[in-house]
Amino acid sequence: MLEKERQGVIWAVGAYLAWGILPIYWKSIGHVQSDEILTSRVLWAFIFTLLIVVLMKKTKLLVVDIQTLWQNKKAFWSMFLASTLISVNWFLFIWAVNNNHMVSTSLGYYINPLISVLLGIIFLKERLTTAQKVAFVIATIGVIILTISYGSFPWLSFALAISFALYGLMKKIIPLDALRGLTIETLFIVPFALMYYMYLFISDRAVFFHDTIQTDFLLALTGVATAVPLVLFAKGAQRIPLYMIGFLQYIAPTSMLFLGVIIYGETFTMIDFLSFSLIWLALILFTVSKVMEARLRKLELAKL
Repeated sequence: MLEKERQGVIWAVGAYLAWGILPIYWKSIGHVQSDEILTSRVLWAFIFTLLIVVLMKKTKLLVVDIQTLWQNKKAFWSMFLASTLISVNWFLFIWAVNNNHMVSTSLGYYINPLISVLLGIIFLKERLTTAQKVAFVIATIGVIILTISYGSFPWLSFALAISFALYGLMKKIIPLDALRGLTIETLFIVPFALMYYMYLFISDRAVFFHDTIQTDFLLALTGVATAVPLVLFAKGAQRIPLYMIGFLQYIAPTSMLFLGVIIYGETFTMIDFLSFSLIWLALILFTVSKVMEARLRKLELAKL
């Protein structure tokens, strides 16, 4: 059991580290417009994930998944909504990184777990402990301070957080294998991506096949960059408790924050530090309460 958890931690840490350093990859194709990067990402992610499904001989299961979705119209449209939400999230993420808003991106993914919990309360009737309610209040104060210091609401951070949290909610409602789920999600958006790429080529705006071989290669690899962390995450999630996943997920936004401030020289004032500190405190309090909650539940089950 300990060996299984150890492997799970390695897989999950690998996934979050990959997500955390992905901004370096998007920066390397920063000369390509965000809309084309997104279009390329959708197309190549579909091709790459479909190829893996075929190589793993899971094609029949993929067909069954699609047929099941088609028969359940509510699940079908929920999946379509999930595809739209993750596409919006991908676009905002790429745009933010390539327009020097990595600190805002980091803030968005710190806020994301808290938004997810709110959605759980509203839609899944989940309840919060006193410690978790205090964590929300502290995080809210941090966001208010940040909003006042910016002079405007941090819409980018919240758009990233809300789109990904809603995507997570949709995925919880329709549980699918991570790899096949991503294949279906991208399949929903592929027709729109193909039409948009045709528009880019017709209007001479496409960079693909009109720049260097290196750029073409990096655009094609966007599918790998999308799928590999997700596969690593799926492997990790199967082997470790949910509270541990919640704790490890902060690796990604911390890496993004480090890259934005230390490597790319984005502004990070004392007010930013104060606000982030409050949000970090809230997340620590929230995570610790979740860990204690999970341990108490485990002890109660052991007594039965």
